[in-house]
Amino acid sequence: MDNTLKGLIVGVANEHSIAYGCARILKQKGADLALTYQNEKAKPFVAPLAEKLQASMFLPLDVTKPEEQQALFEAISQTWGRLDFLIHSIAFAPKADLHGRVLDSSAAGFAVAMDVSCHSLVRLARAAETLMTQGGSIVTMSYYGAEKVVPNYHIMGPVKAALEAVVRELSTELGPKKIRINALSPGPIKTRAASGLAHFDALMEKAASIAPLHQLVTIDDVGHMAAFLVSPSAAAMTGQVIYVDAGYHAVA
Repeated sequence: MDNTLKGLIVGVANEHSIAYGCARILKQKGADLALTYQNEKAKPFVAPLAEKLQASMFLPLDVTKPEEQQALFEAISQTWGRLDFLIHSIAFAPKADLHGRVLDSSAAGFAVAMDVSCHSLVRLARAAETLMTQGGSIVTMSYYGAEKVVPNYHIMGPVKAALEAVVRELSTELGPKKIRINALSPGPIKTRAASGLAHFDALMEKAASIAPLHQLVTIDDVGHMAAFLVSPSAAAMTGQVIYVDAGYHAVA
């Protein structure tokens, strides 16, 4: 049996993506990777990274399109016959709802944010479950705004809080099959998604000044923790939210 860890990483948009940091570190540690791209517009930015990482599979995945998810997991089943880990690193909210008060959010915008950022994890985990026959590990990305009100994070606060609750619930449902699921909560990182938040530079400055380590975290820092969580070393860890934020969450 091939003992090389085989994993699907969803959410690489460019070289600054947290998902790319995870992919890069996992590749360094010998993992075999399957990567996705959201659409044809995104493909030219992700394709060179997939090639650099020597990804075994590189397929489209818009999580709002069930047929693309089905094709992706059929390819994984045919190519590998199993899946050892899944990293879910995607989030989205319509701009009007992201920049406005939660009080003023539209029902449609709230539903889209919850579907793409939260329920997509449920759908991917359900598909992964059938391929994790010998157990496995699922990792998703949260943020401190799930726990405390972060200025300008708005609708994503309740969405990420729901994501963390889903992690806890899925840990009990997947646990009997030795499938673990955890969330990482990185400090602010200047990704493409983060650039959509107002005054994000000020948020990063505050994090670096207040965090006990007085530094920002990198996508590689997150990648190292993700690599730990998918490894046998974390075999007894599930249902957790683990901060990778230079200690920012510990300061009042």
